[in-house]
Amino acid sequence: MVKQPNDVVITGIGIVTCHGTGKEPHIALLSGPAAPEPVLETDKFKPYIVHPLPEIDWSEQVGRKDQRQMENWQRLGVFAAGLALDDAKMKDDMDACGSMDLIVAAGGGERDIAVDSLIVDEALTRNDRERLLIEKLKTELRPTLFLAQLSNLLAGNISIVHKVTGSSRTFMGEESAGISAIETAFARIKAGQSTHTLVGGAFIAERSDILLLVEGIRAHQTDAFQPLWSRDGSSGGGMILGTVGAFLVLESREHAEARGAHIYAVLDAVEGDRGNRDGGGLEQRLNRIAPEAGALSAADTVVFSGASGMADLTQREKAALEDRFAGMPLRGYGGVIGHSLEAQFPAGLALAALAIDSGAIVPAFDAQNEIAQASPAKHAIVSTVGYIRGEGLAVLSADV
Repeated sequence: MVKQPNDVVITGIGIVTCHGTGKEPHIALLSGPAAPEPVLETDKFKPYIVHPLPEIDWSEQVGRKDQRQMENWQRLGVFAAGLALDDAKMKDDMDACGSMDLIVAAGGGERDIAVDSLIVDEALTRNDRERLLIEKLKTELRPTLFLAQLSNLLAGNISIVHKVTGSSRTFMGEESAGISAIETAFARIKAGQSTHTLVGGAFIAERSDILLLVEGIRAHQTDAFQPLWSRDGSSGGGMILGTVGAFLVLESREHAEARGAHIYAVLDAVEGDRGNRDGGGLEQRLNRIAPEAGALSAADTVVFSGASGMADLTQREKAALEDRFAGMPLRGYGGVIGHSLEAQFPAGLALAALAIDSGAIVPAFDAQNEIAQASPAKHAIVSTVGYIRGEGLAVLSADV
């Protein structure tokens, strides 16, 4: 690989999952002798399982005054963004933060569960439900509630708390939002339109409204926990949500080297797509996007799959990845951190970069369905296939 000034490199990682906050617990997850025990909340939302928020001291990254103005998904995003800035050694550099671009993948804000419950309960006793909704819109919903739900408030709060005040973009659209956020940051740096960007997303699984939304298509796993690739649809759809915050600092090589930054990995390629999945459409796209992945050797490459767990879809994804990347160890990271929609793709890149940088031999997360990794990887492929739509691939390499 010939080094170029506009190579896109990862210099900061901020990650929060059920396993903990920051790099250390996740390096341990990636380098242990065996897959970690799943961290699960099985009672609070029964019959649904979630990978919960770990114990966290918000004040490490978010002042108490600022916390009062945020919902949990915003706190988590601001916290993970702060970890990434700290890790990149940019947190206290006002000039760097002032010129830093910001790209966020975000869902909708948290809902007023009491009002939602009131509407559902009353709808059971009335046939004029359209009139009921109009009545409740007039009497129950506060104007400020709609402001609190704006997706770009996460970017706004990151700008306020961490003084990241370059350009700002927010993407919505579940997994595709995370793919597009990374893809846009990559393209802008590669084209010389940006020198350093903070990019990522956050997702709170422990929300009754999100669980209800996913239940609408019967996507949840509803029985005991099963490893990711073993879910067959016999106990619900197979998806187990996870609370995740993941942000990365991406820089041009020239910018990173000028300030002596540590480079975790080089981001060689990112590509996303979407379309009809019938008639082999999913497989065709997974075989086509990010052609740079085709040049990698199975001997020193690991594949991190962000598969959702949706039974049929996940098996199709696994078959397509194993066909295209034959012989490469596959790791379904959603099986250990849960599925986190907007944050899933950024989290996969964070784990892949940590694995490459630390020289980890990543244990099989599902020992019955994943082959062993023989030696530390110099390259990684990260995939994410949305549980409804959208596919993405990224290629990372060690900085050698």
